[in-house]
Amino acid sequence: MTDVLPQPDCSLTAVCEPLERCCLDPLEEPGSKRPPNTGARLWGRVRSKLLRQKLDPQTVETKNWHTDVIEMNGIKVEFSMKFTSRDMSLKRTPSKKQTGVFGVKISVVTKRERSKVPYIVRQCVEEVEKRGIEEVGIYRISGVATDIQALKAVFDANNKDILLMLSDMDINAIAGTLKLYFRELPEPLLTDRLYPAFMEGIALSDPAAKENCMMHLLRSLPDPNLITFLFLLEHLKRVAEKEPINKMSLHNLATVFGPTLLRPSEVESKAHLTSAADIWSHDVMAQVQVLLYYLQHPPISFAELKRNTLYFSTDV
Repeated sequence: MTDVLPQPDCSLTAVCEPLERCCLDPLEEPGSKRPPNTGARLWGRVRSKLLRQKLDPQTVETKNWHTDVIEMNGIKVEFSMKFTSRDMSLKRTPSKKQTGVFGVKISVVTKRERSKVPYIVRQCVEEVEKRGIEEVGIYRISGVATDIQALKAVFDANNKDILLMLSDMDINAIAGTLKLYFRELPEPLLTDRLYPAFMEGIALSDPAAKENCMMHLLRSLPDPNLITFLFLLEHLKRVAEKEPINKMSLHNLATVFGPTLLRPSEVESKAHLTSAADIWSHDVMAQVQVLLYYLQHPPISFAELKRNTLYFSTDV
């Protein structure tokens, strides 16, 4: 029997890799035969089970460890997991850091690089589109935590071997690095200041009023934030075009990225979010809906947005 005990900061891949190695070891008696690919198939079952538990509302409600067992061809795997509140996993720590790219204001990074979109965003997107756009569960499946931390370190150090490392790295680690970059921004890409207005705008029932409000809110973003958001938006739309292959619909992508790009400030968070169950709260659903609205919208041009400035109050 193999014990698998996921810790709060480790990814599913990090949990499953040693499991796969264990399952592929010659455990059978001499002369006995085990069906081929048992380890890989068992790994897939454990990963699938962990993901289902992660999305189960009943699992979310409890803080206790949940234990399960999966058996295949004489191999028994026992694993335990428990839910960690999104409050903790998405918590943003204020930073005065001016070097590197993680935890640094996007305006500081783009000014330093003399670019419109941070280099890390452009390179991760390019690599995903080059060899990961048809990967099943891209952006949903976790990358290996150590690989993500290694990529974070080379981007922070602006290492000359970045491109070589990217070309050799598992694509899920690259996708995870991009998500981590947005998660570690000092404030969400769509900003703390505009968060309440986004929440109110997406709730408008009149389509014309909602359109005016949602476009005005984009115009209200700082230019580096807006340009980066539009760049990411078009990338996610291209990923969703491969949904029949990668199984990542616009809604799936909005669910992955929405709470990372749009999140209440630390003060608001403490005032309104009190239990693990608020991962399923109205606010989180609204965050997903905001990103989904823009993903389903016809292409949005930065130049067009700036030309068509509307005097529409954000106090909707």
